[in-house]
Amino acid sequence: MSIAVLAIDGPSGAGKGTVSRAVAKRLGWNYLDSGSIYRSLAISVLDKQADLDDEDKMAEVAGTMNLSFDCGDELIVRLDGVDITHRLPTEETGATASKIAAYPKVRAVLLQKQKDFRQAPGLVADGRDMGTVVFTDAEIKVFLTASAEERAKRRFKQLKEKGIDANIEQITKEIQERDRRDSERKAAPLVAADDALYLDSSTLSIDEVINTVLALTEK
Repeated sequence: MSIAVLAIDGPSGAGKGTVSRAVAKRLGWNYLDSGSIYRSLAISVLDKQADLDDEDKMAEVAGTMNLSFDCGDELIVRLDGVDITHRLPTEETGATASKIAAYPKVRAVLLQKQKDFRQAPGLVADGRDMGTVVFTDAEIKVFLTASAEERAKRRFKQLKEKGIDANIEQITKEIQERDRRDSERKAAPLVAADDALYLDSSTLSIDEVINTVLALTEK
């Protein structure tokens, strides 16, 4: 019997992370935050001072990387047992991740690394191509989205709560531009799987979205 997978894809700011973690916690399933995979590898190669131009070395480090996710109120990402959550959003991490993500050998290793998270009793996989590329046979697929304006409001609120100055018009523009790039890229474009439930969270509370997704798993 295959191990059940709930794949939740969608654009940034739609609430994927919050919903995925809550559902994984309620179900007692494993959790994969695919967005952290390449950034975690970036931290690993930076710490090892590996040559970023050496594709084989990058793939080797990717293969030995031990990653785990803790679904508390906030996501905690551990690399080889060490909490690296605070290092994931940095510019250096992002720039390094972008460079090594272009290597086909690295992509192949990390694709398998993601598939390895499929362990009993089940897996909630959060990302952009979970249902279309990584877990095409997932029993349950959800494409969670929200309008660019609503996602910008949520992002603006988050930044304000952290005491960071922000411009909502600029945030909206950046979100729209990212959506365009993600949907037009050649490798794993951001699209809903044909068999995914399309769920727009623009007018829903987070609890309503969580309960909708949980109801799907019960079916």
